Amino acid sequence: MIVKRPTLNFFEKTYLPGILQGLGITLKHFWDRVRGKTKITLEYPEEKPQLPEGLRGAPLLVKDEEGREKCVSCQLCEFICPPRAIRIIPGEIPLEDKYAKVEKAPKDFFIDMTRCIYCGLCEEVCPEEAIFLLPKIYSLSGYSRKELIHDKKTLYELGGIYARPIKKWEKK
Repeated sequence: MIVKRPTLNFFEKTYLPGILQGLGITLKHFWDRVRGKTKITLEYPEEKPQLPEGLRGAPLLVKDEEGREKCVSCQLCEFICPPRAIRIIPGEIPLEDKYAKVEKAPKDFFIDMTRCIYCGLCEEVCPEEAIFLLPKIYSLSGYSRKELIHDKKTLYELGGIYARPIKKWEKK
């Protein structure tokens, strides 16, 4: 099968119709912007975008209202993470703590934000509600990949405190 190439006249060979058509679209957008009819760009740091309902943000760790770690190093989030972005090194609570024989705590907890796909499986599988995908934190950036590997301290600073409805160790 042979496809015939259309023959162009002199005016079409100079690409002027395409250039004029592109300039026409640009001038139309410019004129709409001058009249305030449409807003084309968003001045990002000053103006925040309207986020859609149900947006999943970055996975972060939270503490309870008493400031204790909610994570008990069960490693379920690490096992279920499809891109293997989460790494937990289990540890023990110091013996002088009153919860030492009851719970465990992670020695180290890392989330590689360059690998995270924001799927939400870690949040779903966590039995202690220690990890959340918070939509308020959606724009993470850094100058190197190393800055985007968040350790336990950074994850708790970003996550904050989340009051849990069940107080399982409270004496009655």
